Amino acid sequence: MRIDKYLWCIRYFKTRTMATTACKKGHVRVNEDIVKPSREVYPQDQITLRKDQINYQIIVNDIPESRIGAKLVDIYRKDITPKDQFEAQALLKLSKDYYRKKGVGRPTKKDRRDLDDFTDESSVADI
Repeated sequence: MRIDKYLWCIRYFKTRTMATTACKKGHVRVNEDIVKPSREVYPQDQITLRKDQINYQIIVNDIPESRIGAKLVDIYRKDITPKDQFEAQALLKLSKDYYRKKGVGRPTKKDRRDLDDFTDESSVADI
């Protein structure tokens, strides 16, 4: 089975086109080699997949005949992704979580004054 079709079948991508695009961009590796979307996948191949800033690591157990249900995914693959990949993703989400909503624009004059007051108070407290 082709790598793009396999990744789509085991539900790592919503569409096969997205899986093909990821392969073309070099986000998919099989046995440490960057692959094209047409690369055949066999049992015991190790796939490394970069998606949403996480490097997933998968070992192929078996090849499905077609797209499968989410409950059956573990039959066809073994996920060996380190837990620190997911922790780094959670930390990244928390670091981006601040009071201004995305797309609001530049800080207002009040925001700048609040920042100036905060930095002035912290420098005075250090002395």
